[in-house]
Amino acid sequence: MRLLHTSDWHLGRSFHRESLHEAQRAFLDHLVATAVAERVDAVLVAGDVYDRAIPGLEAVALFDDVLWRLSQHGVPTVFISGNHDSARRLGTASRLIERSGIHLRTDPGALAEPVLLADEHGPVAVYGLPYLEPALVRERLGLAKGGHEQVLSAAMDAVRADLAARPAGTRAVVLAHAFVTGGAPSDSERDIAVGGVESVPAAVFDGVHYAALGHLHGCQTLAPHLRYSGSPLAYSFSETAHEKSMWLVDLAADGTVAARRVPCPVPRRLAQLKGPLDDLLSAEEHEWARECWVQAKLTDPVRPADPMERLRGRFPHTLQLLFEPEGGEQGTTTTYAQRVRGRSDQEVVEGFVAHVRPGRELDGSEHAWLLEGLESVRRETAGRAEENTR
Repeated sequence: MRLLHTSDWHLGRSFHRESLHEAQRAFLDHLVATAVAERVDAVLVAGDVYDRAIPGLEAVALFDDVLWRLSQHGVPTVFISGNHDSARRLGTASRLIERSGIHLRTDPGALAEPVLLADEHGPVAVYGLPYLEPALVRERLGLAKGGHEQVLSAAMDAVRADLAARPAGTRAVVLAHAFVTGGAPSDSERDIAVGGVESVPAAVFDGVHYAALGHLHGCQTLAPHLRYSGSPLAYSFSETAHEKSMWLVDLAADGTVAARRVPCPVPRRLAQLKGPLDDLLSAEEHEWARECWVQAKLTDPVRPADPMERLRGRFPHTLQLLFEPEGGEQGTTTTYAQRVRGRSDQEVVEGFVAHVRPGRELDGSEHAWLLEGLESVRRETAGRAEENTR
């Protein structure tokens, strides 16, 4: 069976205020063309279809159009909701749409009910695990407490139980939106947990033949049966070195996996330039970046006058300007957001405590109070977001 694995479309997202609407349209054209040309048996979309819970009309129109085209070509497609999506909105009319071969898996209560496909070697059960926010799904999964690892383990236990009751030789595919230990993140993914406990071990997915993962934006292989497709477009300069692609997966009769990457269209290359402003404006070695989207880091000891305007004279698509003066204190020239980038909520709060109370670390009780407070805020925020989507 041949599967096309993609994820993290983030329809409606921009890149440093540059519209990506036409680039996303071009990607979806490419996806449909690939599905037809490669004669895929199903398309798998592992979450974050939209960039926000309430998407704009242009984003909805793109989604509507690609659903129509895939159904017209008779290509079964399985979607799950990601942490950026509103599960309720994405799942609207899912039972009706399913008649067209489009399967929207957004309900945690149905995660052990697979989409059943078949080829000449027999059945393939495709399980869609929507993004599982622990605070919202623990009770539905029979858990009194626990984080991402616990809720995803409970979900996979339900999948394995259903699979065990199916005919011998049934191959199993799972879609999941999660941060699996060993994966390499980028700056454009939204943090999904408190205190760095969002990651789950790869062993959670034992017992299935292929796990189509979403959430991390870099295409990567954690094991032959465990892969991230990554996002089809770059959504931050931390993805400059990424080669955006989809996975074309061939699932053999015995469940072994052979996969190859299908490159995605590149609307405009990214460039990260660093040096004194005069050097960036004059050095021939930077000429290649003239038509790129540019992030420039200036190392001048004193901030130059009108740097953005001058940079755009040579690099008209300069989008981000940073300052890292040589010999200076970086902390005095970076924003607070830049200094805490990549840190978890817990690390940010602990760093603040260390700053205002130097020489006195958090004791056991204070640490417990901190975690309890962060979890309470997260639970309240998640509940409010879910309420707003009803």
